Amino acid sequence: MTAEPVEIGTRLPAAAFTGLAAVARRDVTPPPGIRARNWGPAVTDVAAGVHRPLTLTALALASGREAPLVLIAIDGTWWRRVVDERRVRAAVLDGLALPEDRLLVALSHTHAGPVLCADDDGLDGGALVPAYLDRLAAAAVDAGREAVAGLEPAVLEWAAGRCSLAADRELDLAGTAVVGANPAATADDTVLAGRLTAVPGGRVLGTVVNYACHPTTLAWQNRLISPDYVGAMRETVETATGAPCLFLQGASGELAPAEQYTGDVAVADRHGAALGHAVLSALAGLPPAGTALTLTEVVESGAPLAVWRPRPSASSPALAAHVSAAELPVRPLSTLAELEHEWAGIDPRSRDERLRRARQLREGYLDGGATVAHPVWAWRLGDALLVAHPGEAYSRLQRDLRARFPGRPVLVLNLTNGPGFVYLPTREAYRRGAYQAWQTPLAAGALDLLTSHAGSVLAELLS
Repeated sequence: MTAEPVEIGTRLPAAAFTGLAAVARRDVTPPPGIRARNWGPAVTDVAAGVHRPLTLTALALASGREAPLVLIAIDGTWWRRVVDERRVRAAVLDGLALPEDRLLVALSHTHAGPVLCADDDGLDGGALVPAYLDRLAAAAVDAGREAVAGLEPAVLEWAAGRCSLAADRELDLAGTAVVGANPAATADDTVLAGRLTAVPGGRVLGTVVNYACHPTTLAWQNRLISPDYVGAMRETVETATGAPCLFLQGASGELAPAEQYTGDVAVADRHGAALGHAVLSALAGLPPAGTALTLTEVVESGAPLAVWRPRPSASSPALAAHVSAAELPVRPLSTLAELEHEWAGIDPRSRDERLRRARQLREGYLDGGATVAHPVWAWRLGDALLVAHPGEAYSRLQRDLRARFPGRPVLVLNLTNGPGFVYLPTREAYRRGAYQAWQTPLAAGALDLLTSHAGSVLAELLS
């Protein structure tokens, strides 16, 4: 294939947003003794201490006269009931006076955080949960207001990197589908890193990290509140940049660290350092803020040498937001009585936890019909695109969307603005009887429909 000729002044593609931006941070570490039972075989229901603090970070972006876009990233587990998530997000929408399409509340999905379910108030440590949910809402409003009030001229630029932390966790063990690292499979290792810089001046205001990997390093042996690997990742990046780092969980339905299910917090810290250095490596490849590599001249040496230098470059000020719903098929579901009979032979504590989650799953998300309206948020951030939804999609969602929009950063967020217990597996996962397939209320093909819907909405935003 013959390369297209270029001319002096040609710029290398650079994806960015130019407008107004700000970041604000709050500590949302819960008190010891709060309910933190996130694993069936856990021997305790409550947290005994803290490994690393949990944080809430707000990013505000604005352009023109429209309401700002506000993204709230929280070190949180998952919403177990629709009603709890709706109550918290409604309070934030009201407190920030935002329309529904311009707010995202994204959870990191740490499995070592407090249970986000007010219905557990009668269980050990559960009495602390309702007040904690109110605290999350208040912190989100407070941080969001600070970010909106502090909006200043800035540029948000993107770089793609790689990190091998995530492994495919769909393992066939002697014909049985288990959840653990599969050495025969290849995981999506893409890291999207955004650098937010004040212009002029060059002061880094914050960084954004979108990576797909379950924070399941710390498991039933652990008794400490922890952001899992996200905490050490954040510390690594923030130490180098001097600015807050937002973590956005990607489409990680079948991705997790190969070394996991431990009570050793040093393993989580090691995982976080690995991801943090991958983020810094990607960011180091960016040219100075507000510039793009430009072909400036040809210098004759032993060969004619093309010289590329950073030069000022205008980027897109476009911001857009859209909320819609994808109609996804629901599979036939066993009754709670049938599930109790089916699970009669497993450990009673694990069985009770499964049944509690199955009951909560049915409340608010399903309405008894053959399909469910699964909400989808789509944003345009200058040259970048973002898709967010409340479930746990497999990584094929982000791979397919990025292939559809080549040359653009495409951020994909699981566990955003809704319950995080709804898996969207591939058709292959249903055929092999994977945990994610028998756990979800959605039928095979739901992931394909979500991908198609999200792609169409993103295309509309670009048009």
